[in-house]
Amino acid sequence: MHSTPKRDSKANILVVDDTPDNLRLLSAMLTAQGYEVRKALSGKMALTACQMVLPDVILLDINMPEMNGYEVCRQLKANDSTCRVPVIFISALDDVLDKVKAFDVGGVDYITKPFHGVEVVLRIENQLKLCLLQNKLHEKIHYYKKLLMICKLLKFK
Repeated sequence: MHSTPKRDSKANILVVDDTPDNLRLLSAMLTAQGYEVRKALSGKMALTACQMVLPDVILLDINMPEMNGYEVCRQLKANDSTCRVPVIFISALDDVLDKVKAFDVGGVDYITKPFHGVEVVLRIENQLKLCLLQNKLHEKIHYYKKLLMICKLLKFK
């Protein structure tokens, strides 16, 4: 079994699950890896938590009362302030149709329960790296668009 090194900088992870034991287990495991972890027992609480402080990654259960994980993800992806936050579904549902639906509503990854802690951490790390690269790409695009505008302005003078 691999061990993953503890993180130097904290990423903010929102864990959403209606089972308190799952929340405690994931929270303890991720906190030990250096993450800042927030917990939500329902989809509604998760949406509110995202409006208060935008998480870097969301771990989202599917089967929850009132609002399931699919609907939570749909609402997150429909909101301009939360649409870019990666959602990793974590569920006991292991049917391919459940997984396909999770990706269709905007999920970026899917972990089946019971899960292995190392797998969860590595999948989170993968999403954090992808977000960092996407942000760098957006910055470069913005920089080159500005540069292009300046070149056009100078050419017209």
